[in-house]
Amino acid sequence: MKLQRKHVLAAGVAVVAAATVAVGTGLGFADSAPTRQSVCAGSITFSAEAGGPAATSNQFPVGTRLRVTNLDNDRSVEVTVVGPSGSCVLLNAAAMELVREPGKNVIRRNVVERIGDDAAAQPGAGQPGVIADRPGSASPPAARPVAGSACQGAITFFEEAAGPAATSDRFPVGTRLRVTNLDNDRATTVTVTGPSGSCVLLNSAAMEQIREPGKNLVRNNIVEVLG
Repeated sequence: MKLQRKHVLAAGVAVVAAATVAVGTGLGFADSAPTRQSVCAGSITFSAEAGGPAATSNQFPVGTRLRVTNLDNDRSVEVTVVGPSGSCVLLNAAAMELVREPGKNVIRRNVVERIGDDAAAQPGAGQPGVIADRPGSASPPAARPVAGSACQGAITFFEEAAGPAATSDRFPVGTRLRVTNLDNDRATTVTVTGPSGSCVLLNSAAMEQIREPGKNLVRNNIVEVLG
């Protein structure tokens, strides 16, 4: 009889312990940290702009503070939006240096969070990837691959007060490129002036020569190397 009581008591303790764990998990005592939601979707790249860590954006107004985290190395940087660009967030060189892995110019796995007093009013929250030049479009059409083009994919830009120029992750400084918008047949000839995280990243003057009104991306394009 005593042995039987010990078994019953042990079983009762196990049930109570299991219930305590279940209740604790439900109340958040266990590891239940929510997954952070990014306010931007897709890879993050950078411009060759000098200065302290900062960013440009086609979604957030000047003065907005953002925290960008590289999920591959858990390094973060807090930046202030200082002007427009063709990306949800485009880091400058100093900001990229703080979060990228050695030798990598693109952060593919990332989280972008809006911080500060106005963080609750996040443009595009719950709709990551909405492009400013296509309101309401959560899944913009992909750029058509173009045979013979030196670069593939959509082309965007960074804000720079200078004549038409570009930066690149593969063409050396001094390379001349012709970039044509196939949707309106407008072209610009630019010289690569520095590095960036894109095959070709136009500055604002070059983008102005070829983009369609109100659009910050050139999705259908051809890039030719002139020498």
